[in-house]
Amino acid sequence: MTDLDQAVAKLARQRHGVVVAAITGDSAEVRGTAGHDASTRFEIGSVTKVFTALTLARLTLDGRVSLDEPLSDLLSAPVPTRDGTAITLRHLATHTSGLPRLPTGMLLGALLRPNRTDPYAQCTESYLLSALSRTRLGATPGRRFRYSNFGAGLLGLALARRAGVNYETLVADEVITPLQLSGTSIGGTTTQGYRKPGKPAGPWHLAALAGAGGLRSTATDLIRFVRAHWDPTGLLAPAVAMALDVEHRVNPFLTARLGWMSRRLQGGQVQIFHNGGTGGFTSFVGFDPAKRVGVIALSDTQRSVDTPAFALLTALQSNA
Repeated sequence: MTDLDQAVAKLARQRHGVVVAAITGDSAEVRGTAGHDASTRFEIGSVTKVFTALTLARLTLDGRVSLDEPLSDLLSAPVPTRDGTAITLRHLATHTSGLPRLPTGMLLGALLRPNRTDPYAQCTESYLLSALSRTRLGATPGRRFRYSNFGAGLLGLALARRAGVNYETLVADEVITPLQLSGTSIGGTTTQGYRKPGKPAGPWHLAALAGAGGLRSTATDLIRFVRAHWDPTGLLAPAVAMALDVEHRVNPFLTARLGWMSRRLQGGQVQIFHNGGTGGFTSFVGFDPAKRVGVIALSDTQRSVDTPAFALLTALQSNA
């Protein structure tokens, strides 16, 4: 049994259906279960954040924004500070803004809403900006890593405002269309998602927080997206280089890039990655740009795919 087959066998347990891709240079092997294949659309949740960060890099290189530009300049709304330090776009993309994981007051609000299965649906622009005005930062911006859906969503909203379009149009213009990712968008249908096998889950809609987790995609598109991260001649190569060059050290083995996370294994190998999860889906995208290997794992069940996906990526690195 190959490393890919082993990963698929592990992921098929207690999940309705999965699609796994093993990428080596210009080739890729894809396996699916439960009738799923490389063209099946999934909610990819927080993997959206790397699309948002790559959009930030593109706009920065075009001179339309700056990584160290204050968020308040783009939102034209009250933005909290701490110790006299303003939140910048770099802070949002590296989760060092000091903002909480969710918009202020959202946890209680989500629990009290009648439609608790779609918790972000009410995150309109006015809702997010109102929550932002009531927020006290947990740390001085730039000082400490604190994963924040709120911050990533505000980044998408701020970039869209600066560009004068909505987030879906912006990410399509800057990333999706240049890479010809025909199955990637905010709207459109996906395969059915499940909270657990036999328990269907409704779709998630992230409204103005879409930059944090609103995209839907396919293994085919994500393979192309990963390959763009080691193609020095590609249209997005300069933006990719910027996204991967920015680093904020979380601990001796983990760093935050623009959108991506990066971990260093004991043998010195580096894995660039991000995972995602919604009410009925989980996802993982990881790669080693130096060895030109990567892994895509998509599941239609709310159960993490990280452990088998990391194991497969490590095996591909060892064999490269």
